[in-house]
Amino acid sequence: MANEASSAAYSGRASEYIELLGSMRSVHPSDLQIVSAWAGGVEGVLIDAGCGPGHWTNFLAEQGSSARGIDQVPEFIDHAAMTFPAVAFAVGSIDSVDAATASVGGVLSWYSLIHYEPGTIQGPLREFSRVLRPGGTLLVGFFEGDAVEEFAHAVAPAYRWSVDALSTELDRAGFDVLESHVRKTVGERSQATVRAVNRGQWSRLSESN
Repeated sequence: MANEASSAAYSGRASEYIELLGSMRSVHPSDLQIVSAWAGGVEGVLIDAGCGPGHWTNFLAEQGSSARGIDQVPEFIDHAAMTFPAVAFAVGSIDSVDAATASVGGVLSWYSLIHYEPGTIQGPLREFSRVLRPGGTLLVGFFEGDAVEEFAHAVAPAYRWSVDALSTELDRAGFDVLESHVRKTVGERSQATVRAVNRGQWSRLSESN
């Protein structure tokens, strides 16, 4: 979650969110294909950053990934740990990930950045760059639009991003964008994914300090 307010908002509606979106049954087939293909190329530890109820983390673990999930909402982590006891989950912020610099092979940020204002999104992106090894990859899922703009999300205010705008932020954080996908469905918000590779600049800076 981007801040205490959005975290509290999700805590207050955790049961409703889990019931509606907390299983792989709610996942769009194209999203399943994109995430599965990405995870298959990740070497080493994979962090589901902002894992929510934990269904994606468990799916990745079942596919053979060394996956663990973190989320700032305790109710989500309690549910995930109880529902998927074989998978590691912990309460934690994506602004300060509990992982050593350059120790992670992949980070999944599946709609966990949507509540960050444009002026604050570099925080989690640079943290992802820090924990990822050079050559490690990040997969971001987000709501897509022609411009960066706030909209009334059901739980807390959120932002749409154009692929170009988010790609610019990723570049600033030390990533090279490899590919993107946009899905537009009548009657639904446009959604997108971006896959990016870590250039390793933040880990090199850390090592030099």
